[in-house]
Amino acid sequence: MLRVTVRFALASLVVVAAFAGLFATAPSANELARRARSAPQAAQAAPAPDFSAIDAVALQELKDANTPGAAIALVRDDRVVYLKGYGSAGVDTGAPVTPDMLFRLGSTTKMFTAAAVVSLAEEGKLKLDEPVDRLVPGLDPSIGRLTAHQLLSHSAGLRDDAVMNGPHDDPALAAGVLAMTRDMFFAEPGRVFSYSNPGFWIAGRLAEMADGRPYGDLMVARLFKPLGMARTTLRPTMAMTWPLAQGHDLAGGKPVVIRPAADNVANWPAGSIFSSAEEMARFVIAFVNEGRLDGRQALSPSLIRTLSTPRVDQPGAAQPKYGYGLTIVTRRGIRVVEHGGSRAGYGSSITMVPDHKVGIIVLANRTGVSLPRTVAKAAELLLPLGPAEPARKPRPPLVMSRDEMDRYAGWYSQVGDDTGTSVVVKDGALVLRNGTQETPIVKVGANQFEVQRAGGGPPQDVWFVLGADGRAEFLYRGTRALARLK
Repeated sequence: MLRVTVRFALASLVVVAAFAGLFATAPSANELARRARSAPQAAQAAPAPDFSAIDAVALQELKDANTPGAAIALVRDDRVVYLKGYGSAGVDTGAPVTPDMLFRLGSTTKMFTAAAVVSLAEEGKLKLDEPVDRLVPGLDPSIGRLTAHQLLSHSAGLRDDAVMNGPHDDPALAAGVLAMTRDMFFAEPGRVFSYSNPGFWIAGRLAEMADGRPYGDLMVARLFKPLGMARTTLRPTMAMTWPLAQGHDLAGGKPVVIRPAADNVANWPAGSIFSSAEEMARFVIAFVNEGRLDGRQALSPSLIRTLSTPRVDQPGAAQPKYGYGLTIVTRRGIRVVEHGGSRAGYGSSITMVPDHKVGIIVLANRTGVSLPRTVAKAAELLLPLGPAEPARKPRPPLVMSRDEMDRYAGWYSQVGDDTGTSVVVKDGALVLRNGTQETPIVKVGANQFEVQRAGGGPPQDVWFVLGADGRAEFLYRGTRALARLK
């Protein structure tokens, strides 16, 4: 398995952005509270689906996922049509989740980091296609040649990592980026898409240098405050002064509060924003309405287009694309812009459908939980979905010659040591080997294979990218690529 520094990897996927000059004065905390109270009434004033089905699915999914609580916001047109908290903010106190309660987002932070960088580019303070060392001095030359485009689209060739615990002071981001060396690379920049948290650490440092403020401060000034996200922050000591959902993990099959709470300033740009369902809805409303919020032009339409323009292909049968800090995919005939998040104690899912002005926001307080069944139910209620995809049928394996199997066989890794995955030919068939575990791998399409999951269930897709010599050069499992090293 691909090694990361800790148990958790900041998950992959959405977006939005803006720059401060386009915003009017942000509403007060009292005004935000008034809007939260009036949101259910506004939803009743116009024809709306019966959202009671959301309650049933969410409560059951929380139970199935062994998760204490969650907050959900649904957006249609230019307003919130549903806003609700479920379960408890912490198993120790049993305090109920409320829609204004802060959760840590995880990798949905990436949409904001991308927004900050692109807004700086629109102001002429940086260029997306120039090497980052034009603004960030002291970098290893291999890191300095990377561009913001490569970093924000996960095409920089950087390996992935996630370090949940670390220093808490602002200079830690610069120190972490300056410490990076050539061994961060597993592929040439621009060669393949591969999800990488370190790429966003570098992008955050680039934003600091272009803006002139620490990352946590520039995000407040450039994005949160102008969008009226008064409580949204990167700083735990600010988040703890507001209603805050505690992060949980499982111990002995039961959710427990993670103590101490994980924090690492050096990793903030990849997945550490604290926000609420209520405040995330403000961002989503602006995004799906070409930048308009509260009857004014809150976001630059060109900035939204830049973020949501497909940049690189991701592997997968659905042929998803990645823009800047978000995934773009067509699902049941609907173009979806989305991102998910996972970090120690929390999970999130932000789904936006600009063509129909719809948004679905889910925040949960257990590691990696994002309530996908609840998201699917909300989509059914809010969107004119096409026919459901038929249940996946078993695909007959394709026969391969020994020469063809040899073209896929090899050792795949991002780090170059004994951590990785082997594809070997054994008894006339291909086998995926991780440590001492061996799993048959069968070809079902052009460079597409299936691997049976250890715990049963649908098989996992594995994709290969071939090099100029016809031999496999990269192996994909999920959104991360492994390079064929031998």
